[in-house]
Amino acid sequence: MLRQLQIRDFAIIESVELDFAPGMTVLTGETGAGKSMLVDALEILAGGRAGADIIRAGAERADISAIVQIGEQGGALRRLLEEHSISEDVELTIRRVIGTDGRSRAWLNGQTVPLQVLRDACELLIDIHGQHEFQSLVRPTTQRQLVDSFGRLESLASQVRSAHAGWLTLMSQTLKVEAAASDRHARLDLLRHQVQELDALALIAGEFTALNEERTRVLNRAVLTGAVQSAVAALYESEEGSAHSLLARAISALRPIGDSGDAELQAVPPLLEEAAIRIKEGAQSLARYLDSIDADPQRQEAIERRLAAIEELARKHRIKPEELPALHEKLRNDLASLDNAATDLVTLRSQVSAALAGYQELARQLSAHRATASRALSKEVTARMQELGMPGGRFVIELTPLESVEPSPHGTDAVEFRVSTNPGTPPRAVAKIASGGELARLSLAVQVTCSKNAAPCMVFDEVDSGIGGAVAEIVGRQLRTLGAAGEVLCVTHLPQVAAQAHQHLRVTKITEGQATRIAVTPLRGADRIEELARMLGGVEITARARAHALEMLNRAAAVPDPVPTRARRAPARRQPAG
Repeated sequence: MLRQLQIRDFAIIESVELDFAPGMTVLTGETGAGKSMLVDALEILAGGRAGADIIRAGAERADISAIVQIGEQGGALRRLLEEHSISEDVELTIRRVIGTDGRSRAWLNGQTVPLQVLRDACELLIDIHGQHEFQSLVRPTTQRQLVDSFGRLESLASQVRSAHAGWLTLMSQTLKVEAAASDRHARLDLLRHQVQELDALALIAGEFTALNEERTRVLNRAVLTGAVQSAVAALYESEEGSAHSLLARAISALRPIGDSGDAELQAVPPLLEEAAIRIKEGAQSLARYLDSIDADPQRQEAIERRLAAIEELARKHRIKPEELPALHEKLRNDLASLDNAATDLVTLRSQVSAALAGYQELARQLSAHRATASRALSKEVTARMQELGMPGGRFVIELTPLESVEPSPHGTDAVEFRVSTNPGTPPRAVAKIASGGELARLSLAVQVTCSKNAAPCMVFDEVDSGIGGAVAEIVGRQLRTLGAAGEVLCVTHLPQVAAQAHQHLRVTKITEGQATRIAVTPLRGADRIEELARMLGGVEITARARAHALEMLNRAAAVPDPVPTRARRAPARRQPAG
């Protein structure tokens, strides 16, 4: 339960520290005093949207923190803390800070955490019902979520959504393959023709470049031959003046001085001998080159034909000749893929059928459990309506098959809340209830019924608007009953509700010069009587109002708190296979 709430520099709140006791706590005060502001701060602490505009004028940041007792039922919370390596204890410290740049930081037990982790933790601890929440009761989405929450069907509903997403993905893939198959035959004929042309060409990587280099050599054969022949003659073949013969003479001339003892001169002959070997090797390489040029006089024509075929096919595909081998590989792969497309389509259609069957089975189970939960919820809410000033009223949850033939991520049911507020009148959709007060009371009945399964701390912000008199006292008792099972914080203008509280806090707006702040004061004894009398009376608080306030407190205290009970559950259901 929520033990302490600290708020600094939030809106007009400079600094407020609230300590809460077990049971039901009410916050009262004049209209505009800032009661709902405390709820807003708690909602932001729990991960609600917040910007720099919430920071008190002149402050650098808004700082909201709370201490929550985890309790014995905090298994899910402890698992969450363990998953994120957050130290756990019997209490959890929650803190959120919003800076002037609009950015916020969050902490759990002093450890910085992402905002989503803080939200996940607070969802297990705090359940806030806003003062206009009754308006959401007319929305089909809210109605479906309430039924699923009451019947503890969230897990099964999540499985239905996952099954729907899987079916939708497979359907999308199937439609793409079917669209591609519509022009498959024409595409196949074209691909086969293109691949056959490239197969016939049998071009290998690097061949085009090599052929171009060879063509250049062949075209310049006469020039190359003359130059190479002259080089060979100068290096080796001329007996009188070739480089090889001249080196041979030089080596022979130096041979007699081998035993002269002159070390510097003796180092020269080996160098000349090595040069002679290099000249001979170079001449042999040039001679082989001449043989290759002269080997096939028809080679030039063959090269030209091959290059022409390559360039023509490249122009046909509008690419460079060097890119033809890569295109050949790609077209072969495309052809193989299209050949396999028929098999893939059969497989995909089979998978779609299986996914749809799996979805339909889960949706059928969800529908059956929703029907059970709807009957139980209808019965409980109808019973509470009798206590909330709607005698003879009847609450019915109607499940009808969805009209759309396409599977829905939420199952096959349309959930509609219907209500009859007077005996003998048929139930109508809650959206058609004319009275806002009746809708508010119905919403409270639904919230009280469903909230027993909710978080340990339940916050109600003026959800009792639109009611009064004896009904207001009954509403107060309902909230007090909830407080006995957990913790209830309630912002109210009704003395009948405030009198039922275990703890009473008064919120006051204080103006000092140009500054405005709020103060929160715990009320006991005479102070509480005075506040209830103010809520009962007008401008002037009379002795009769004070006596009435005391009587209300005595009457509330005379009724013992009920033994805490957990909510009645919808009948147990088997977990779906898988």
